[in-house]
Amino acid sequence: MAQQHLDPTAGPVAGDTLAAYLQAQATEFLRALRQHRETGGTTATNGVEEAVDAARALRRSARRISGTLHTFRPFLDEGWSEGMRPELAWLSGTLAREHAYGARLERLLAALHRLSGSSAFPAQAADPDAHPGTHPGARAQLPSEKGALTVGAAKAGALLERQLTLARTRAHSAALQALGSSRFHAVADNVAVLASEVPLTASVSTTGLKPLAAAADERLCDAVAGLPLITAGHPYNAEALVHGLSADTAPQPQDSPWHQVRLLLRLHRYAREVLFGDEAPVDVRLLTAGQALDRHRDAAEAAAAAASAARTPRIAPATAYALGVLHADQRHEVEAARFAFQRAWMRETVGTP
Repeated sequence: MAQQHLDPTAGPVAGDTLAAYLQAQATEFLRALRQHRETGGTTATNGVEEAVDAARALRRSARRISGTLHTFRPFLDEGWSEGMRPELAWLSGTLAREHAYGARLERLLAALHRLSGSSAFPAQAADPDAHPGTHPGARAQLPSEKGALTVGAAKAGALLERQLTLARTRAHSAALQALGSSRFHAVADNVAVLASEVPLTASVSTTGLKPLAAAADERLCDAVAGLPLITAGHPYNAEALVHGLSADTAPQPQDSPWHQVRLLLRLHRYAREVLFGDEAPVDVRLLTAGQALDRHRDAAEAAAAAASAARTPRIAPATAYALGVLHADQRHEVEAARFAFQRAWMRETVGTP
């Protein structure tokens, strides 16, 4: 009984702990929204950076509120919570797309530069469109595979830049439209109410938060147990490479379980934040594992973008070759990220020296 009183998440205090966390995140959301509105219309460089920071803060708070509503839903009014979560997910996803397309383009162009062995694509490279019927492997004048890649890299980079810049522009317009919509205003109104009043249920006064946080941890561990961690120790995954360059545009099926683990790891981190607040101990293992899964997501989406560009009708063989090499490179990055996650996750069992 004495231990129960020492537990900051036991008994009646549990409701205060959960409410305080949600109110803090709601306050951060409203602060970021105000900053975004103040800087969103400026064209100054520092104003653009502030707007980007504000959008990132909006996404961050929206994710944390949504994740907390999911993990601790037995303690919250069901109708309100279930109506709020999908709207926050919609907002976070809409705001994230513009940044994701920009980061993806930067990643792919950097990889093309690295793979072609040039800091800049040479303007004097042979125009691959001048010989549309010639396969890059049949070019006798190319001294190496890297030389063949350089021929198509400029065209591949230009194609990726056109496609992803267009996607980023559309995502920017969609985000602005979303922020001005009645749907977003309804979300903002609900968050404003949350900042002052959290609709808790009666059960929160008699049940601690730790069992629900422990359940989130168990779901994460179960999902990790289902991953092919032994396969992740191998650097080459031919099945994923073949699937990515096939005519099938469906997402790579091997990636889905890893994306799910990334989501569950995030929910586990948020649950720890609710329990411990600013005093939460830094878990290097979780931090490193999360970074590996972020790299996994980025590389997987970059590989999919390269494969999509390679399906563009009537592109030259050299361009398609460069995009194929780029796709393979990013799928290797996927495998490397999986291996890094495996090492980070197994660190708990091995221990630290």
